[in-house]
Amino acid sequence: MSANPVIHWCEADAEKSALWHCEKGLPPPQWVQVIDDRISADTAYRLACEGTALLWRGDFQNAKLLLQAMARRIDKKKPASKQPPTTLPLAEAFHRYRLAQSQRARTLEKLLIPFDSDYAMPLRRAPDVRDACLEVYGPCTGPFIASLRELLGLIGAYEWRKKGIGIPPLDITIHPHYGVFAPVRSEYIKLAAQAPPPKLLAEQSIAFDIGTGTGVLAAALALRGIQRIVATDQDPRALVCARDNLTRLNLIQQVELVQADLFPAGQAALIVCNPPWIPARPSSPLEHAIFDPESRMLRGFLHGLSTHLLPEGEGWLILSDLAEQLGLRTREQLLQMIEAAGLKVLSRIDTKPHHPRVSDVSDPLHAARAAESTSLWRLAVK
Repeated sequence: MSANPVIHWCEADAEKSALWHCEKGLPPPQWVQVIDDRISADTAYRLACEGTALLWRGDFQNAKLLLQAMARRIDKKKPASKQPPTTLPLAEAFHRYRLAQSQRARTLEKLLIPFDSDYAMPLRRAPDVRDACLEVYGPCTGPFIASLRELLGLIGAYEWRKKGIGIPPLDITIHPHYGVFAPVRSEYIKLAAQAPPPKLLAEQSIAFDIGTGTGVLAAALALRGIQRIVATDQDPRALVCARDNLTRLNLIQQVELVQADLFPAGQAALIVCNPPWIPARPSSPLEHAIFDPESRMLRGFLHGLSTHLLPEGEGWLILSDLAEQLGLRTREQLLQMIEAAGLKVLSRIDTKPHHPRVSDVSDPLHAARAAESTSLWRLAVK
């Protein structure tokens, strides 16, 4: 954390400073006001909307209540447009939704919390978050300031990591680390667990898992009896997470983990990839698992298959059609990408998602989510 920038503020007629930590990599705020339990939610909300960061010096539990009150004020705001959301084109509804979510996050992240050099918080009724912070941030090198919203996300991820997420198609539990996308939608894992394997695997039992994340697809391949799997990711946190999960599942002897942008060296009989499903710009590190600007990872995977597949091998592209339902990409464009990469479609296996948002009619993107399908495309070189 010593390389982090410094945040400056005035308190009790004295200039103060501390290290600034932001997982999104945003610079420290220029305007900081020290507040405590006496501030009203309306005032705090107004200051945050104006761009002023609020450094909390009161009771920690009251800070959480203030954050909740600020969130309620954001969520009660009426949309500026008089046009009913249901009449908007889905692509426009998606962009407005993303903009609103981004603005909401920026406002709520204005509430800041101080930390001592041992990750303790010098606040009344503050919980002990030292283990959680040490696990995510590593050794602390001095007092620092971070947003309360980021801290709450860190605490939630820490608890989620300890508890784990059940993966019914594999009858295993995966423990996601902070900053690594959690496999909460098991329908795509079921596709990888049940799709017919290429015949070549019987002769050359080697597979690649591109963008492994938590390692859940590598685990699915290992449980199918594939002898050697090379799982790649460019995020060091993901590789640590995958190693932890595969070791816990006694599958690490079958899997080699490699830090790489897409493909490792060599060729395989089967190459699997579950790229981000939506061609849009991520606004946080975690969103890189959801949003793929200009379909960069999708295109890279498709174009790399011809080089890295063994003759008669298969590439499995696991992809939701949510982008198509939102009007962000057409099926024709996807097929053109496959064609341009010198590939042919052997077959496609489809399934419907069952996550809660499918039935949430209050979601502005409900129509797209209700129509969504997730597919495993079996691809081969022409």
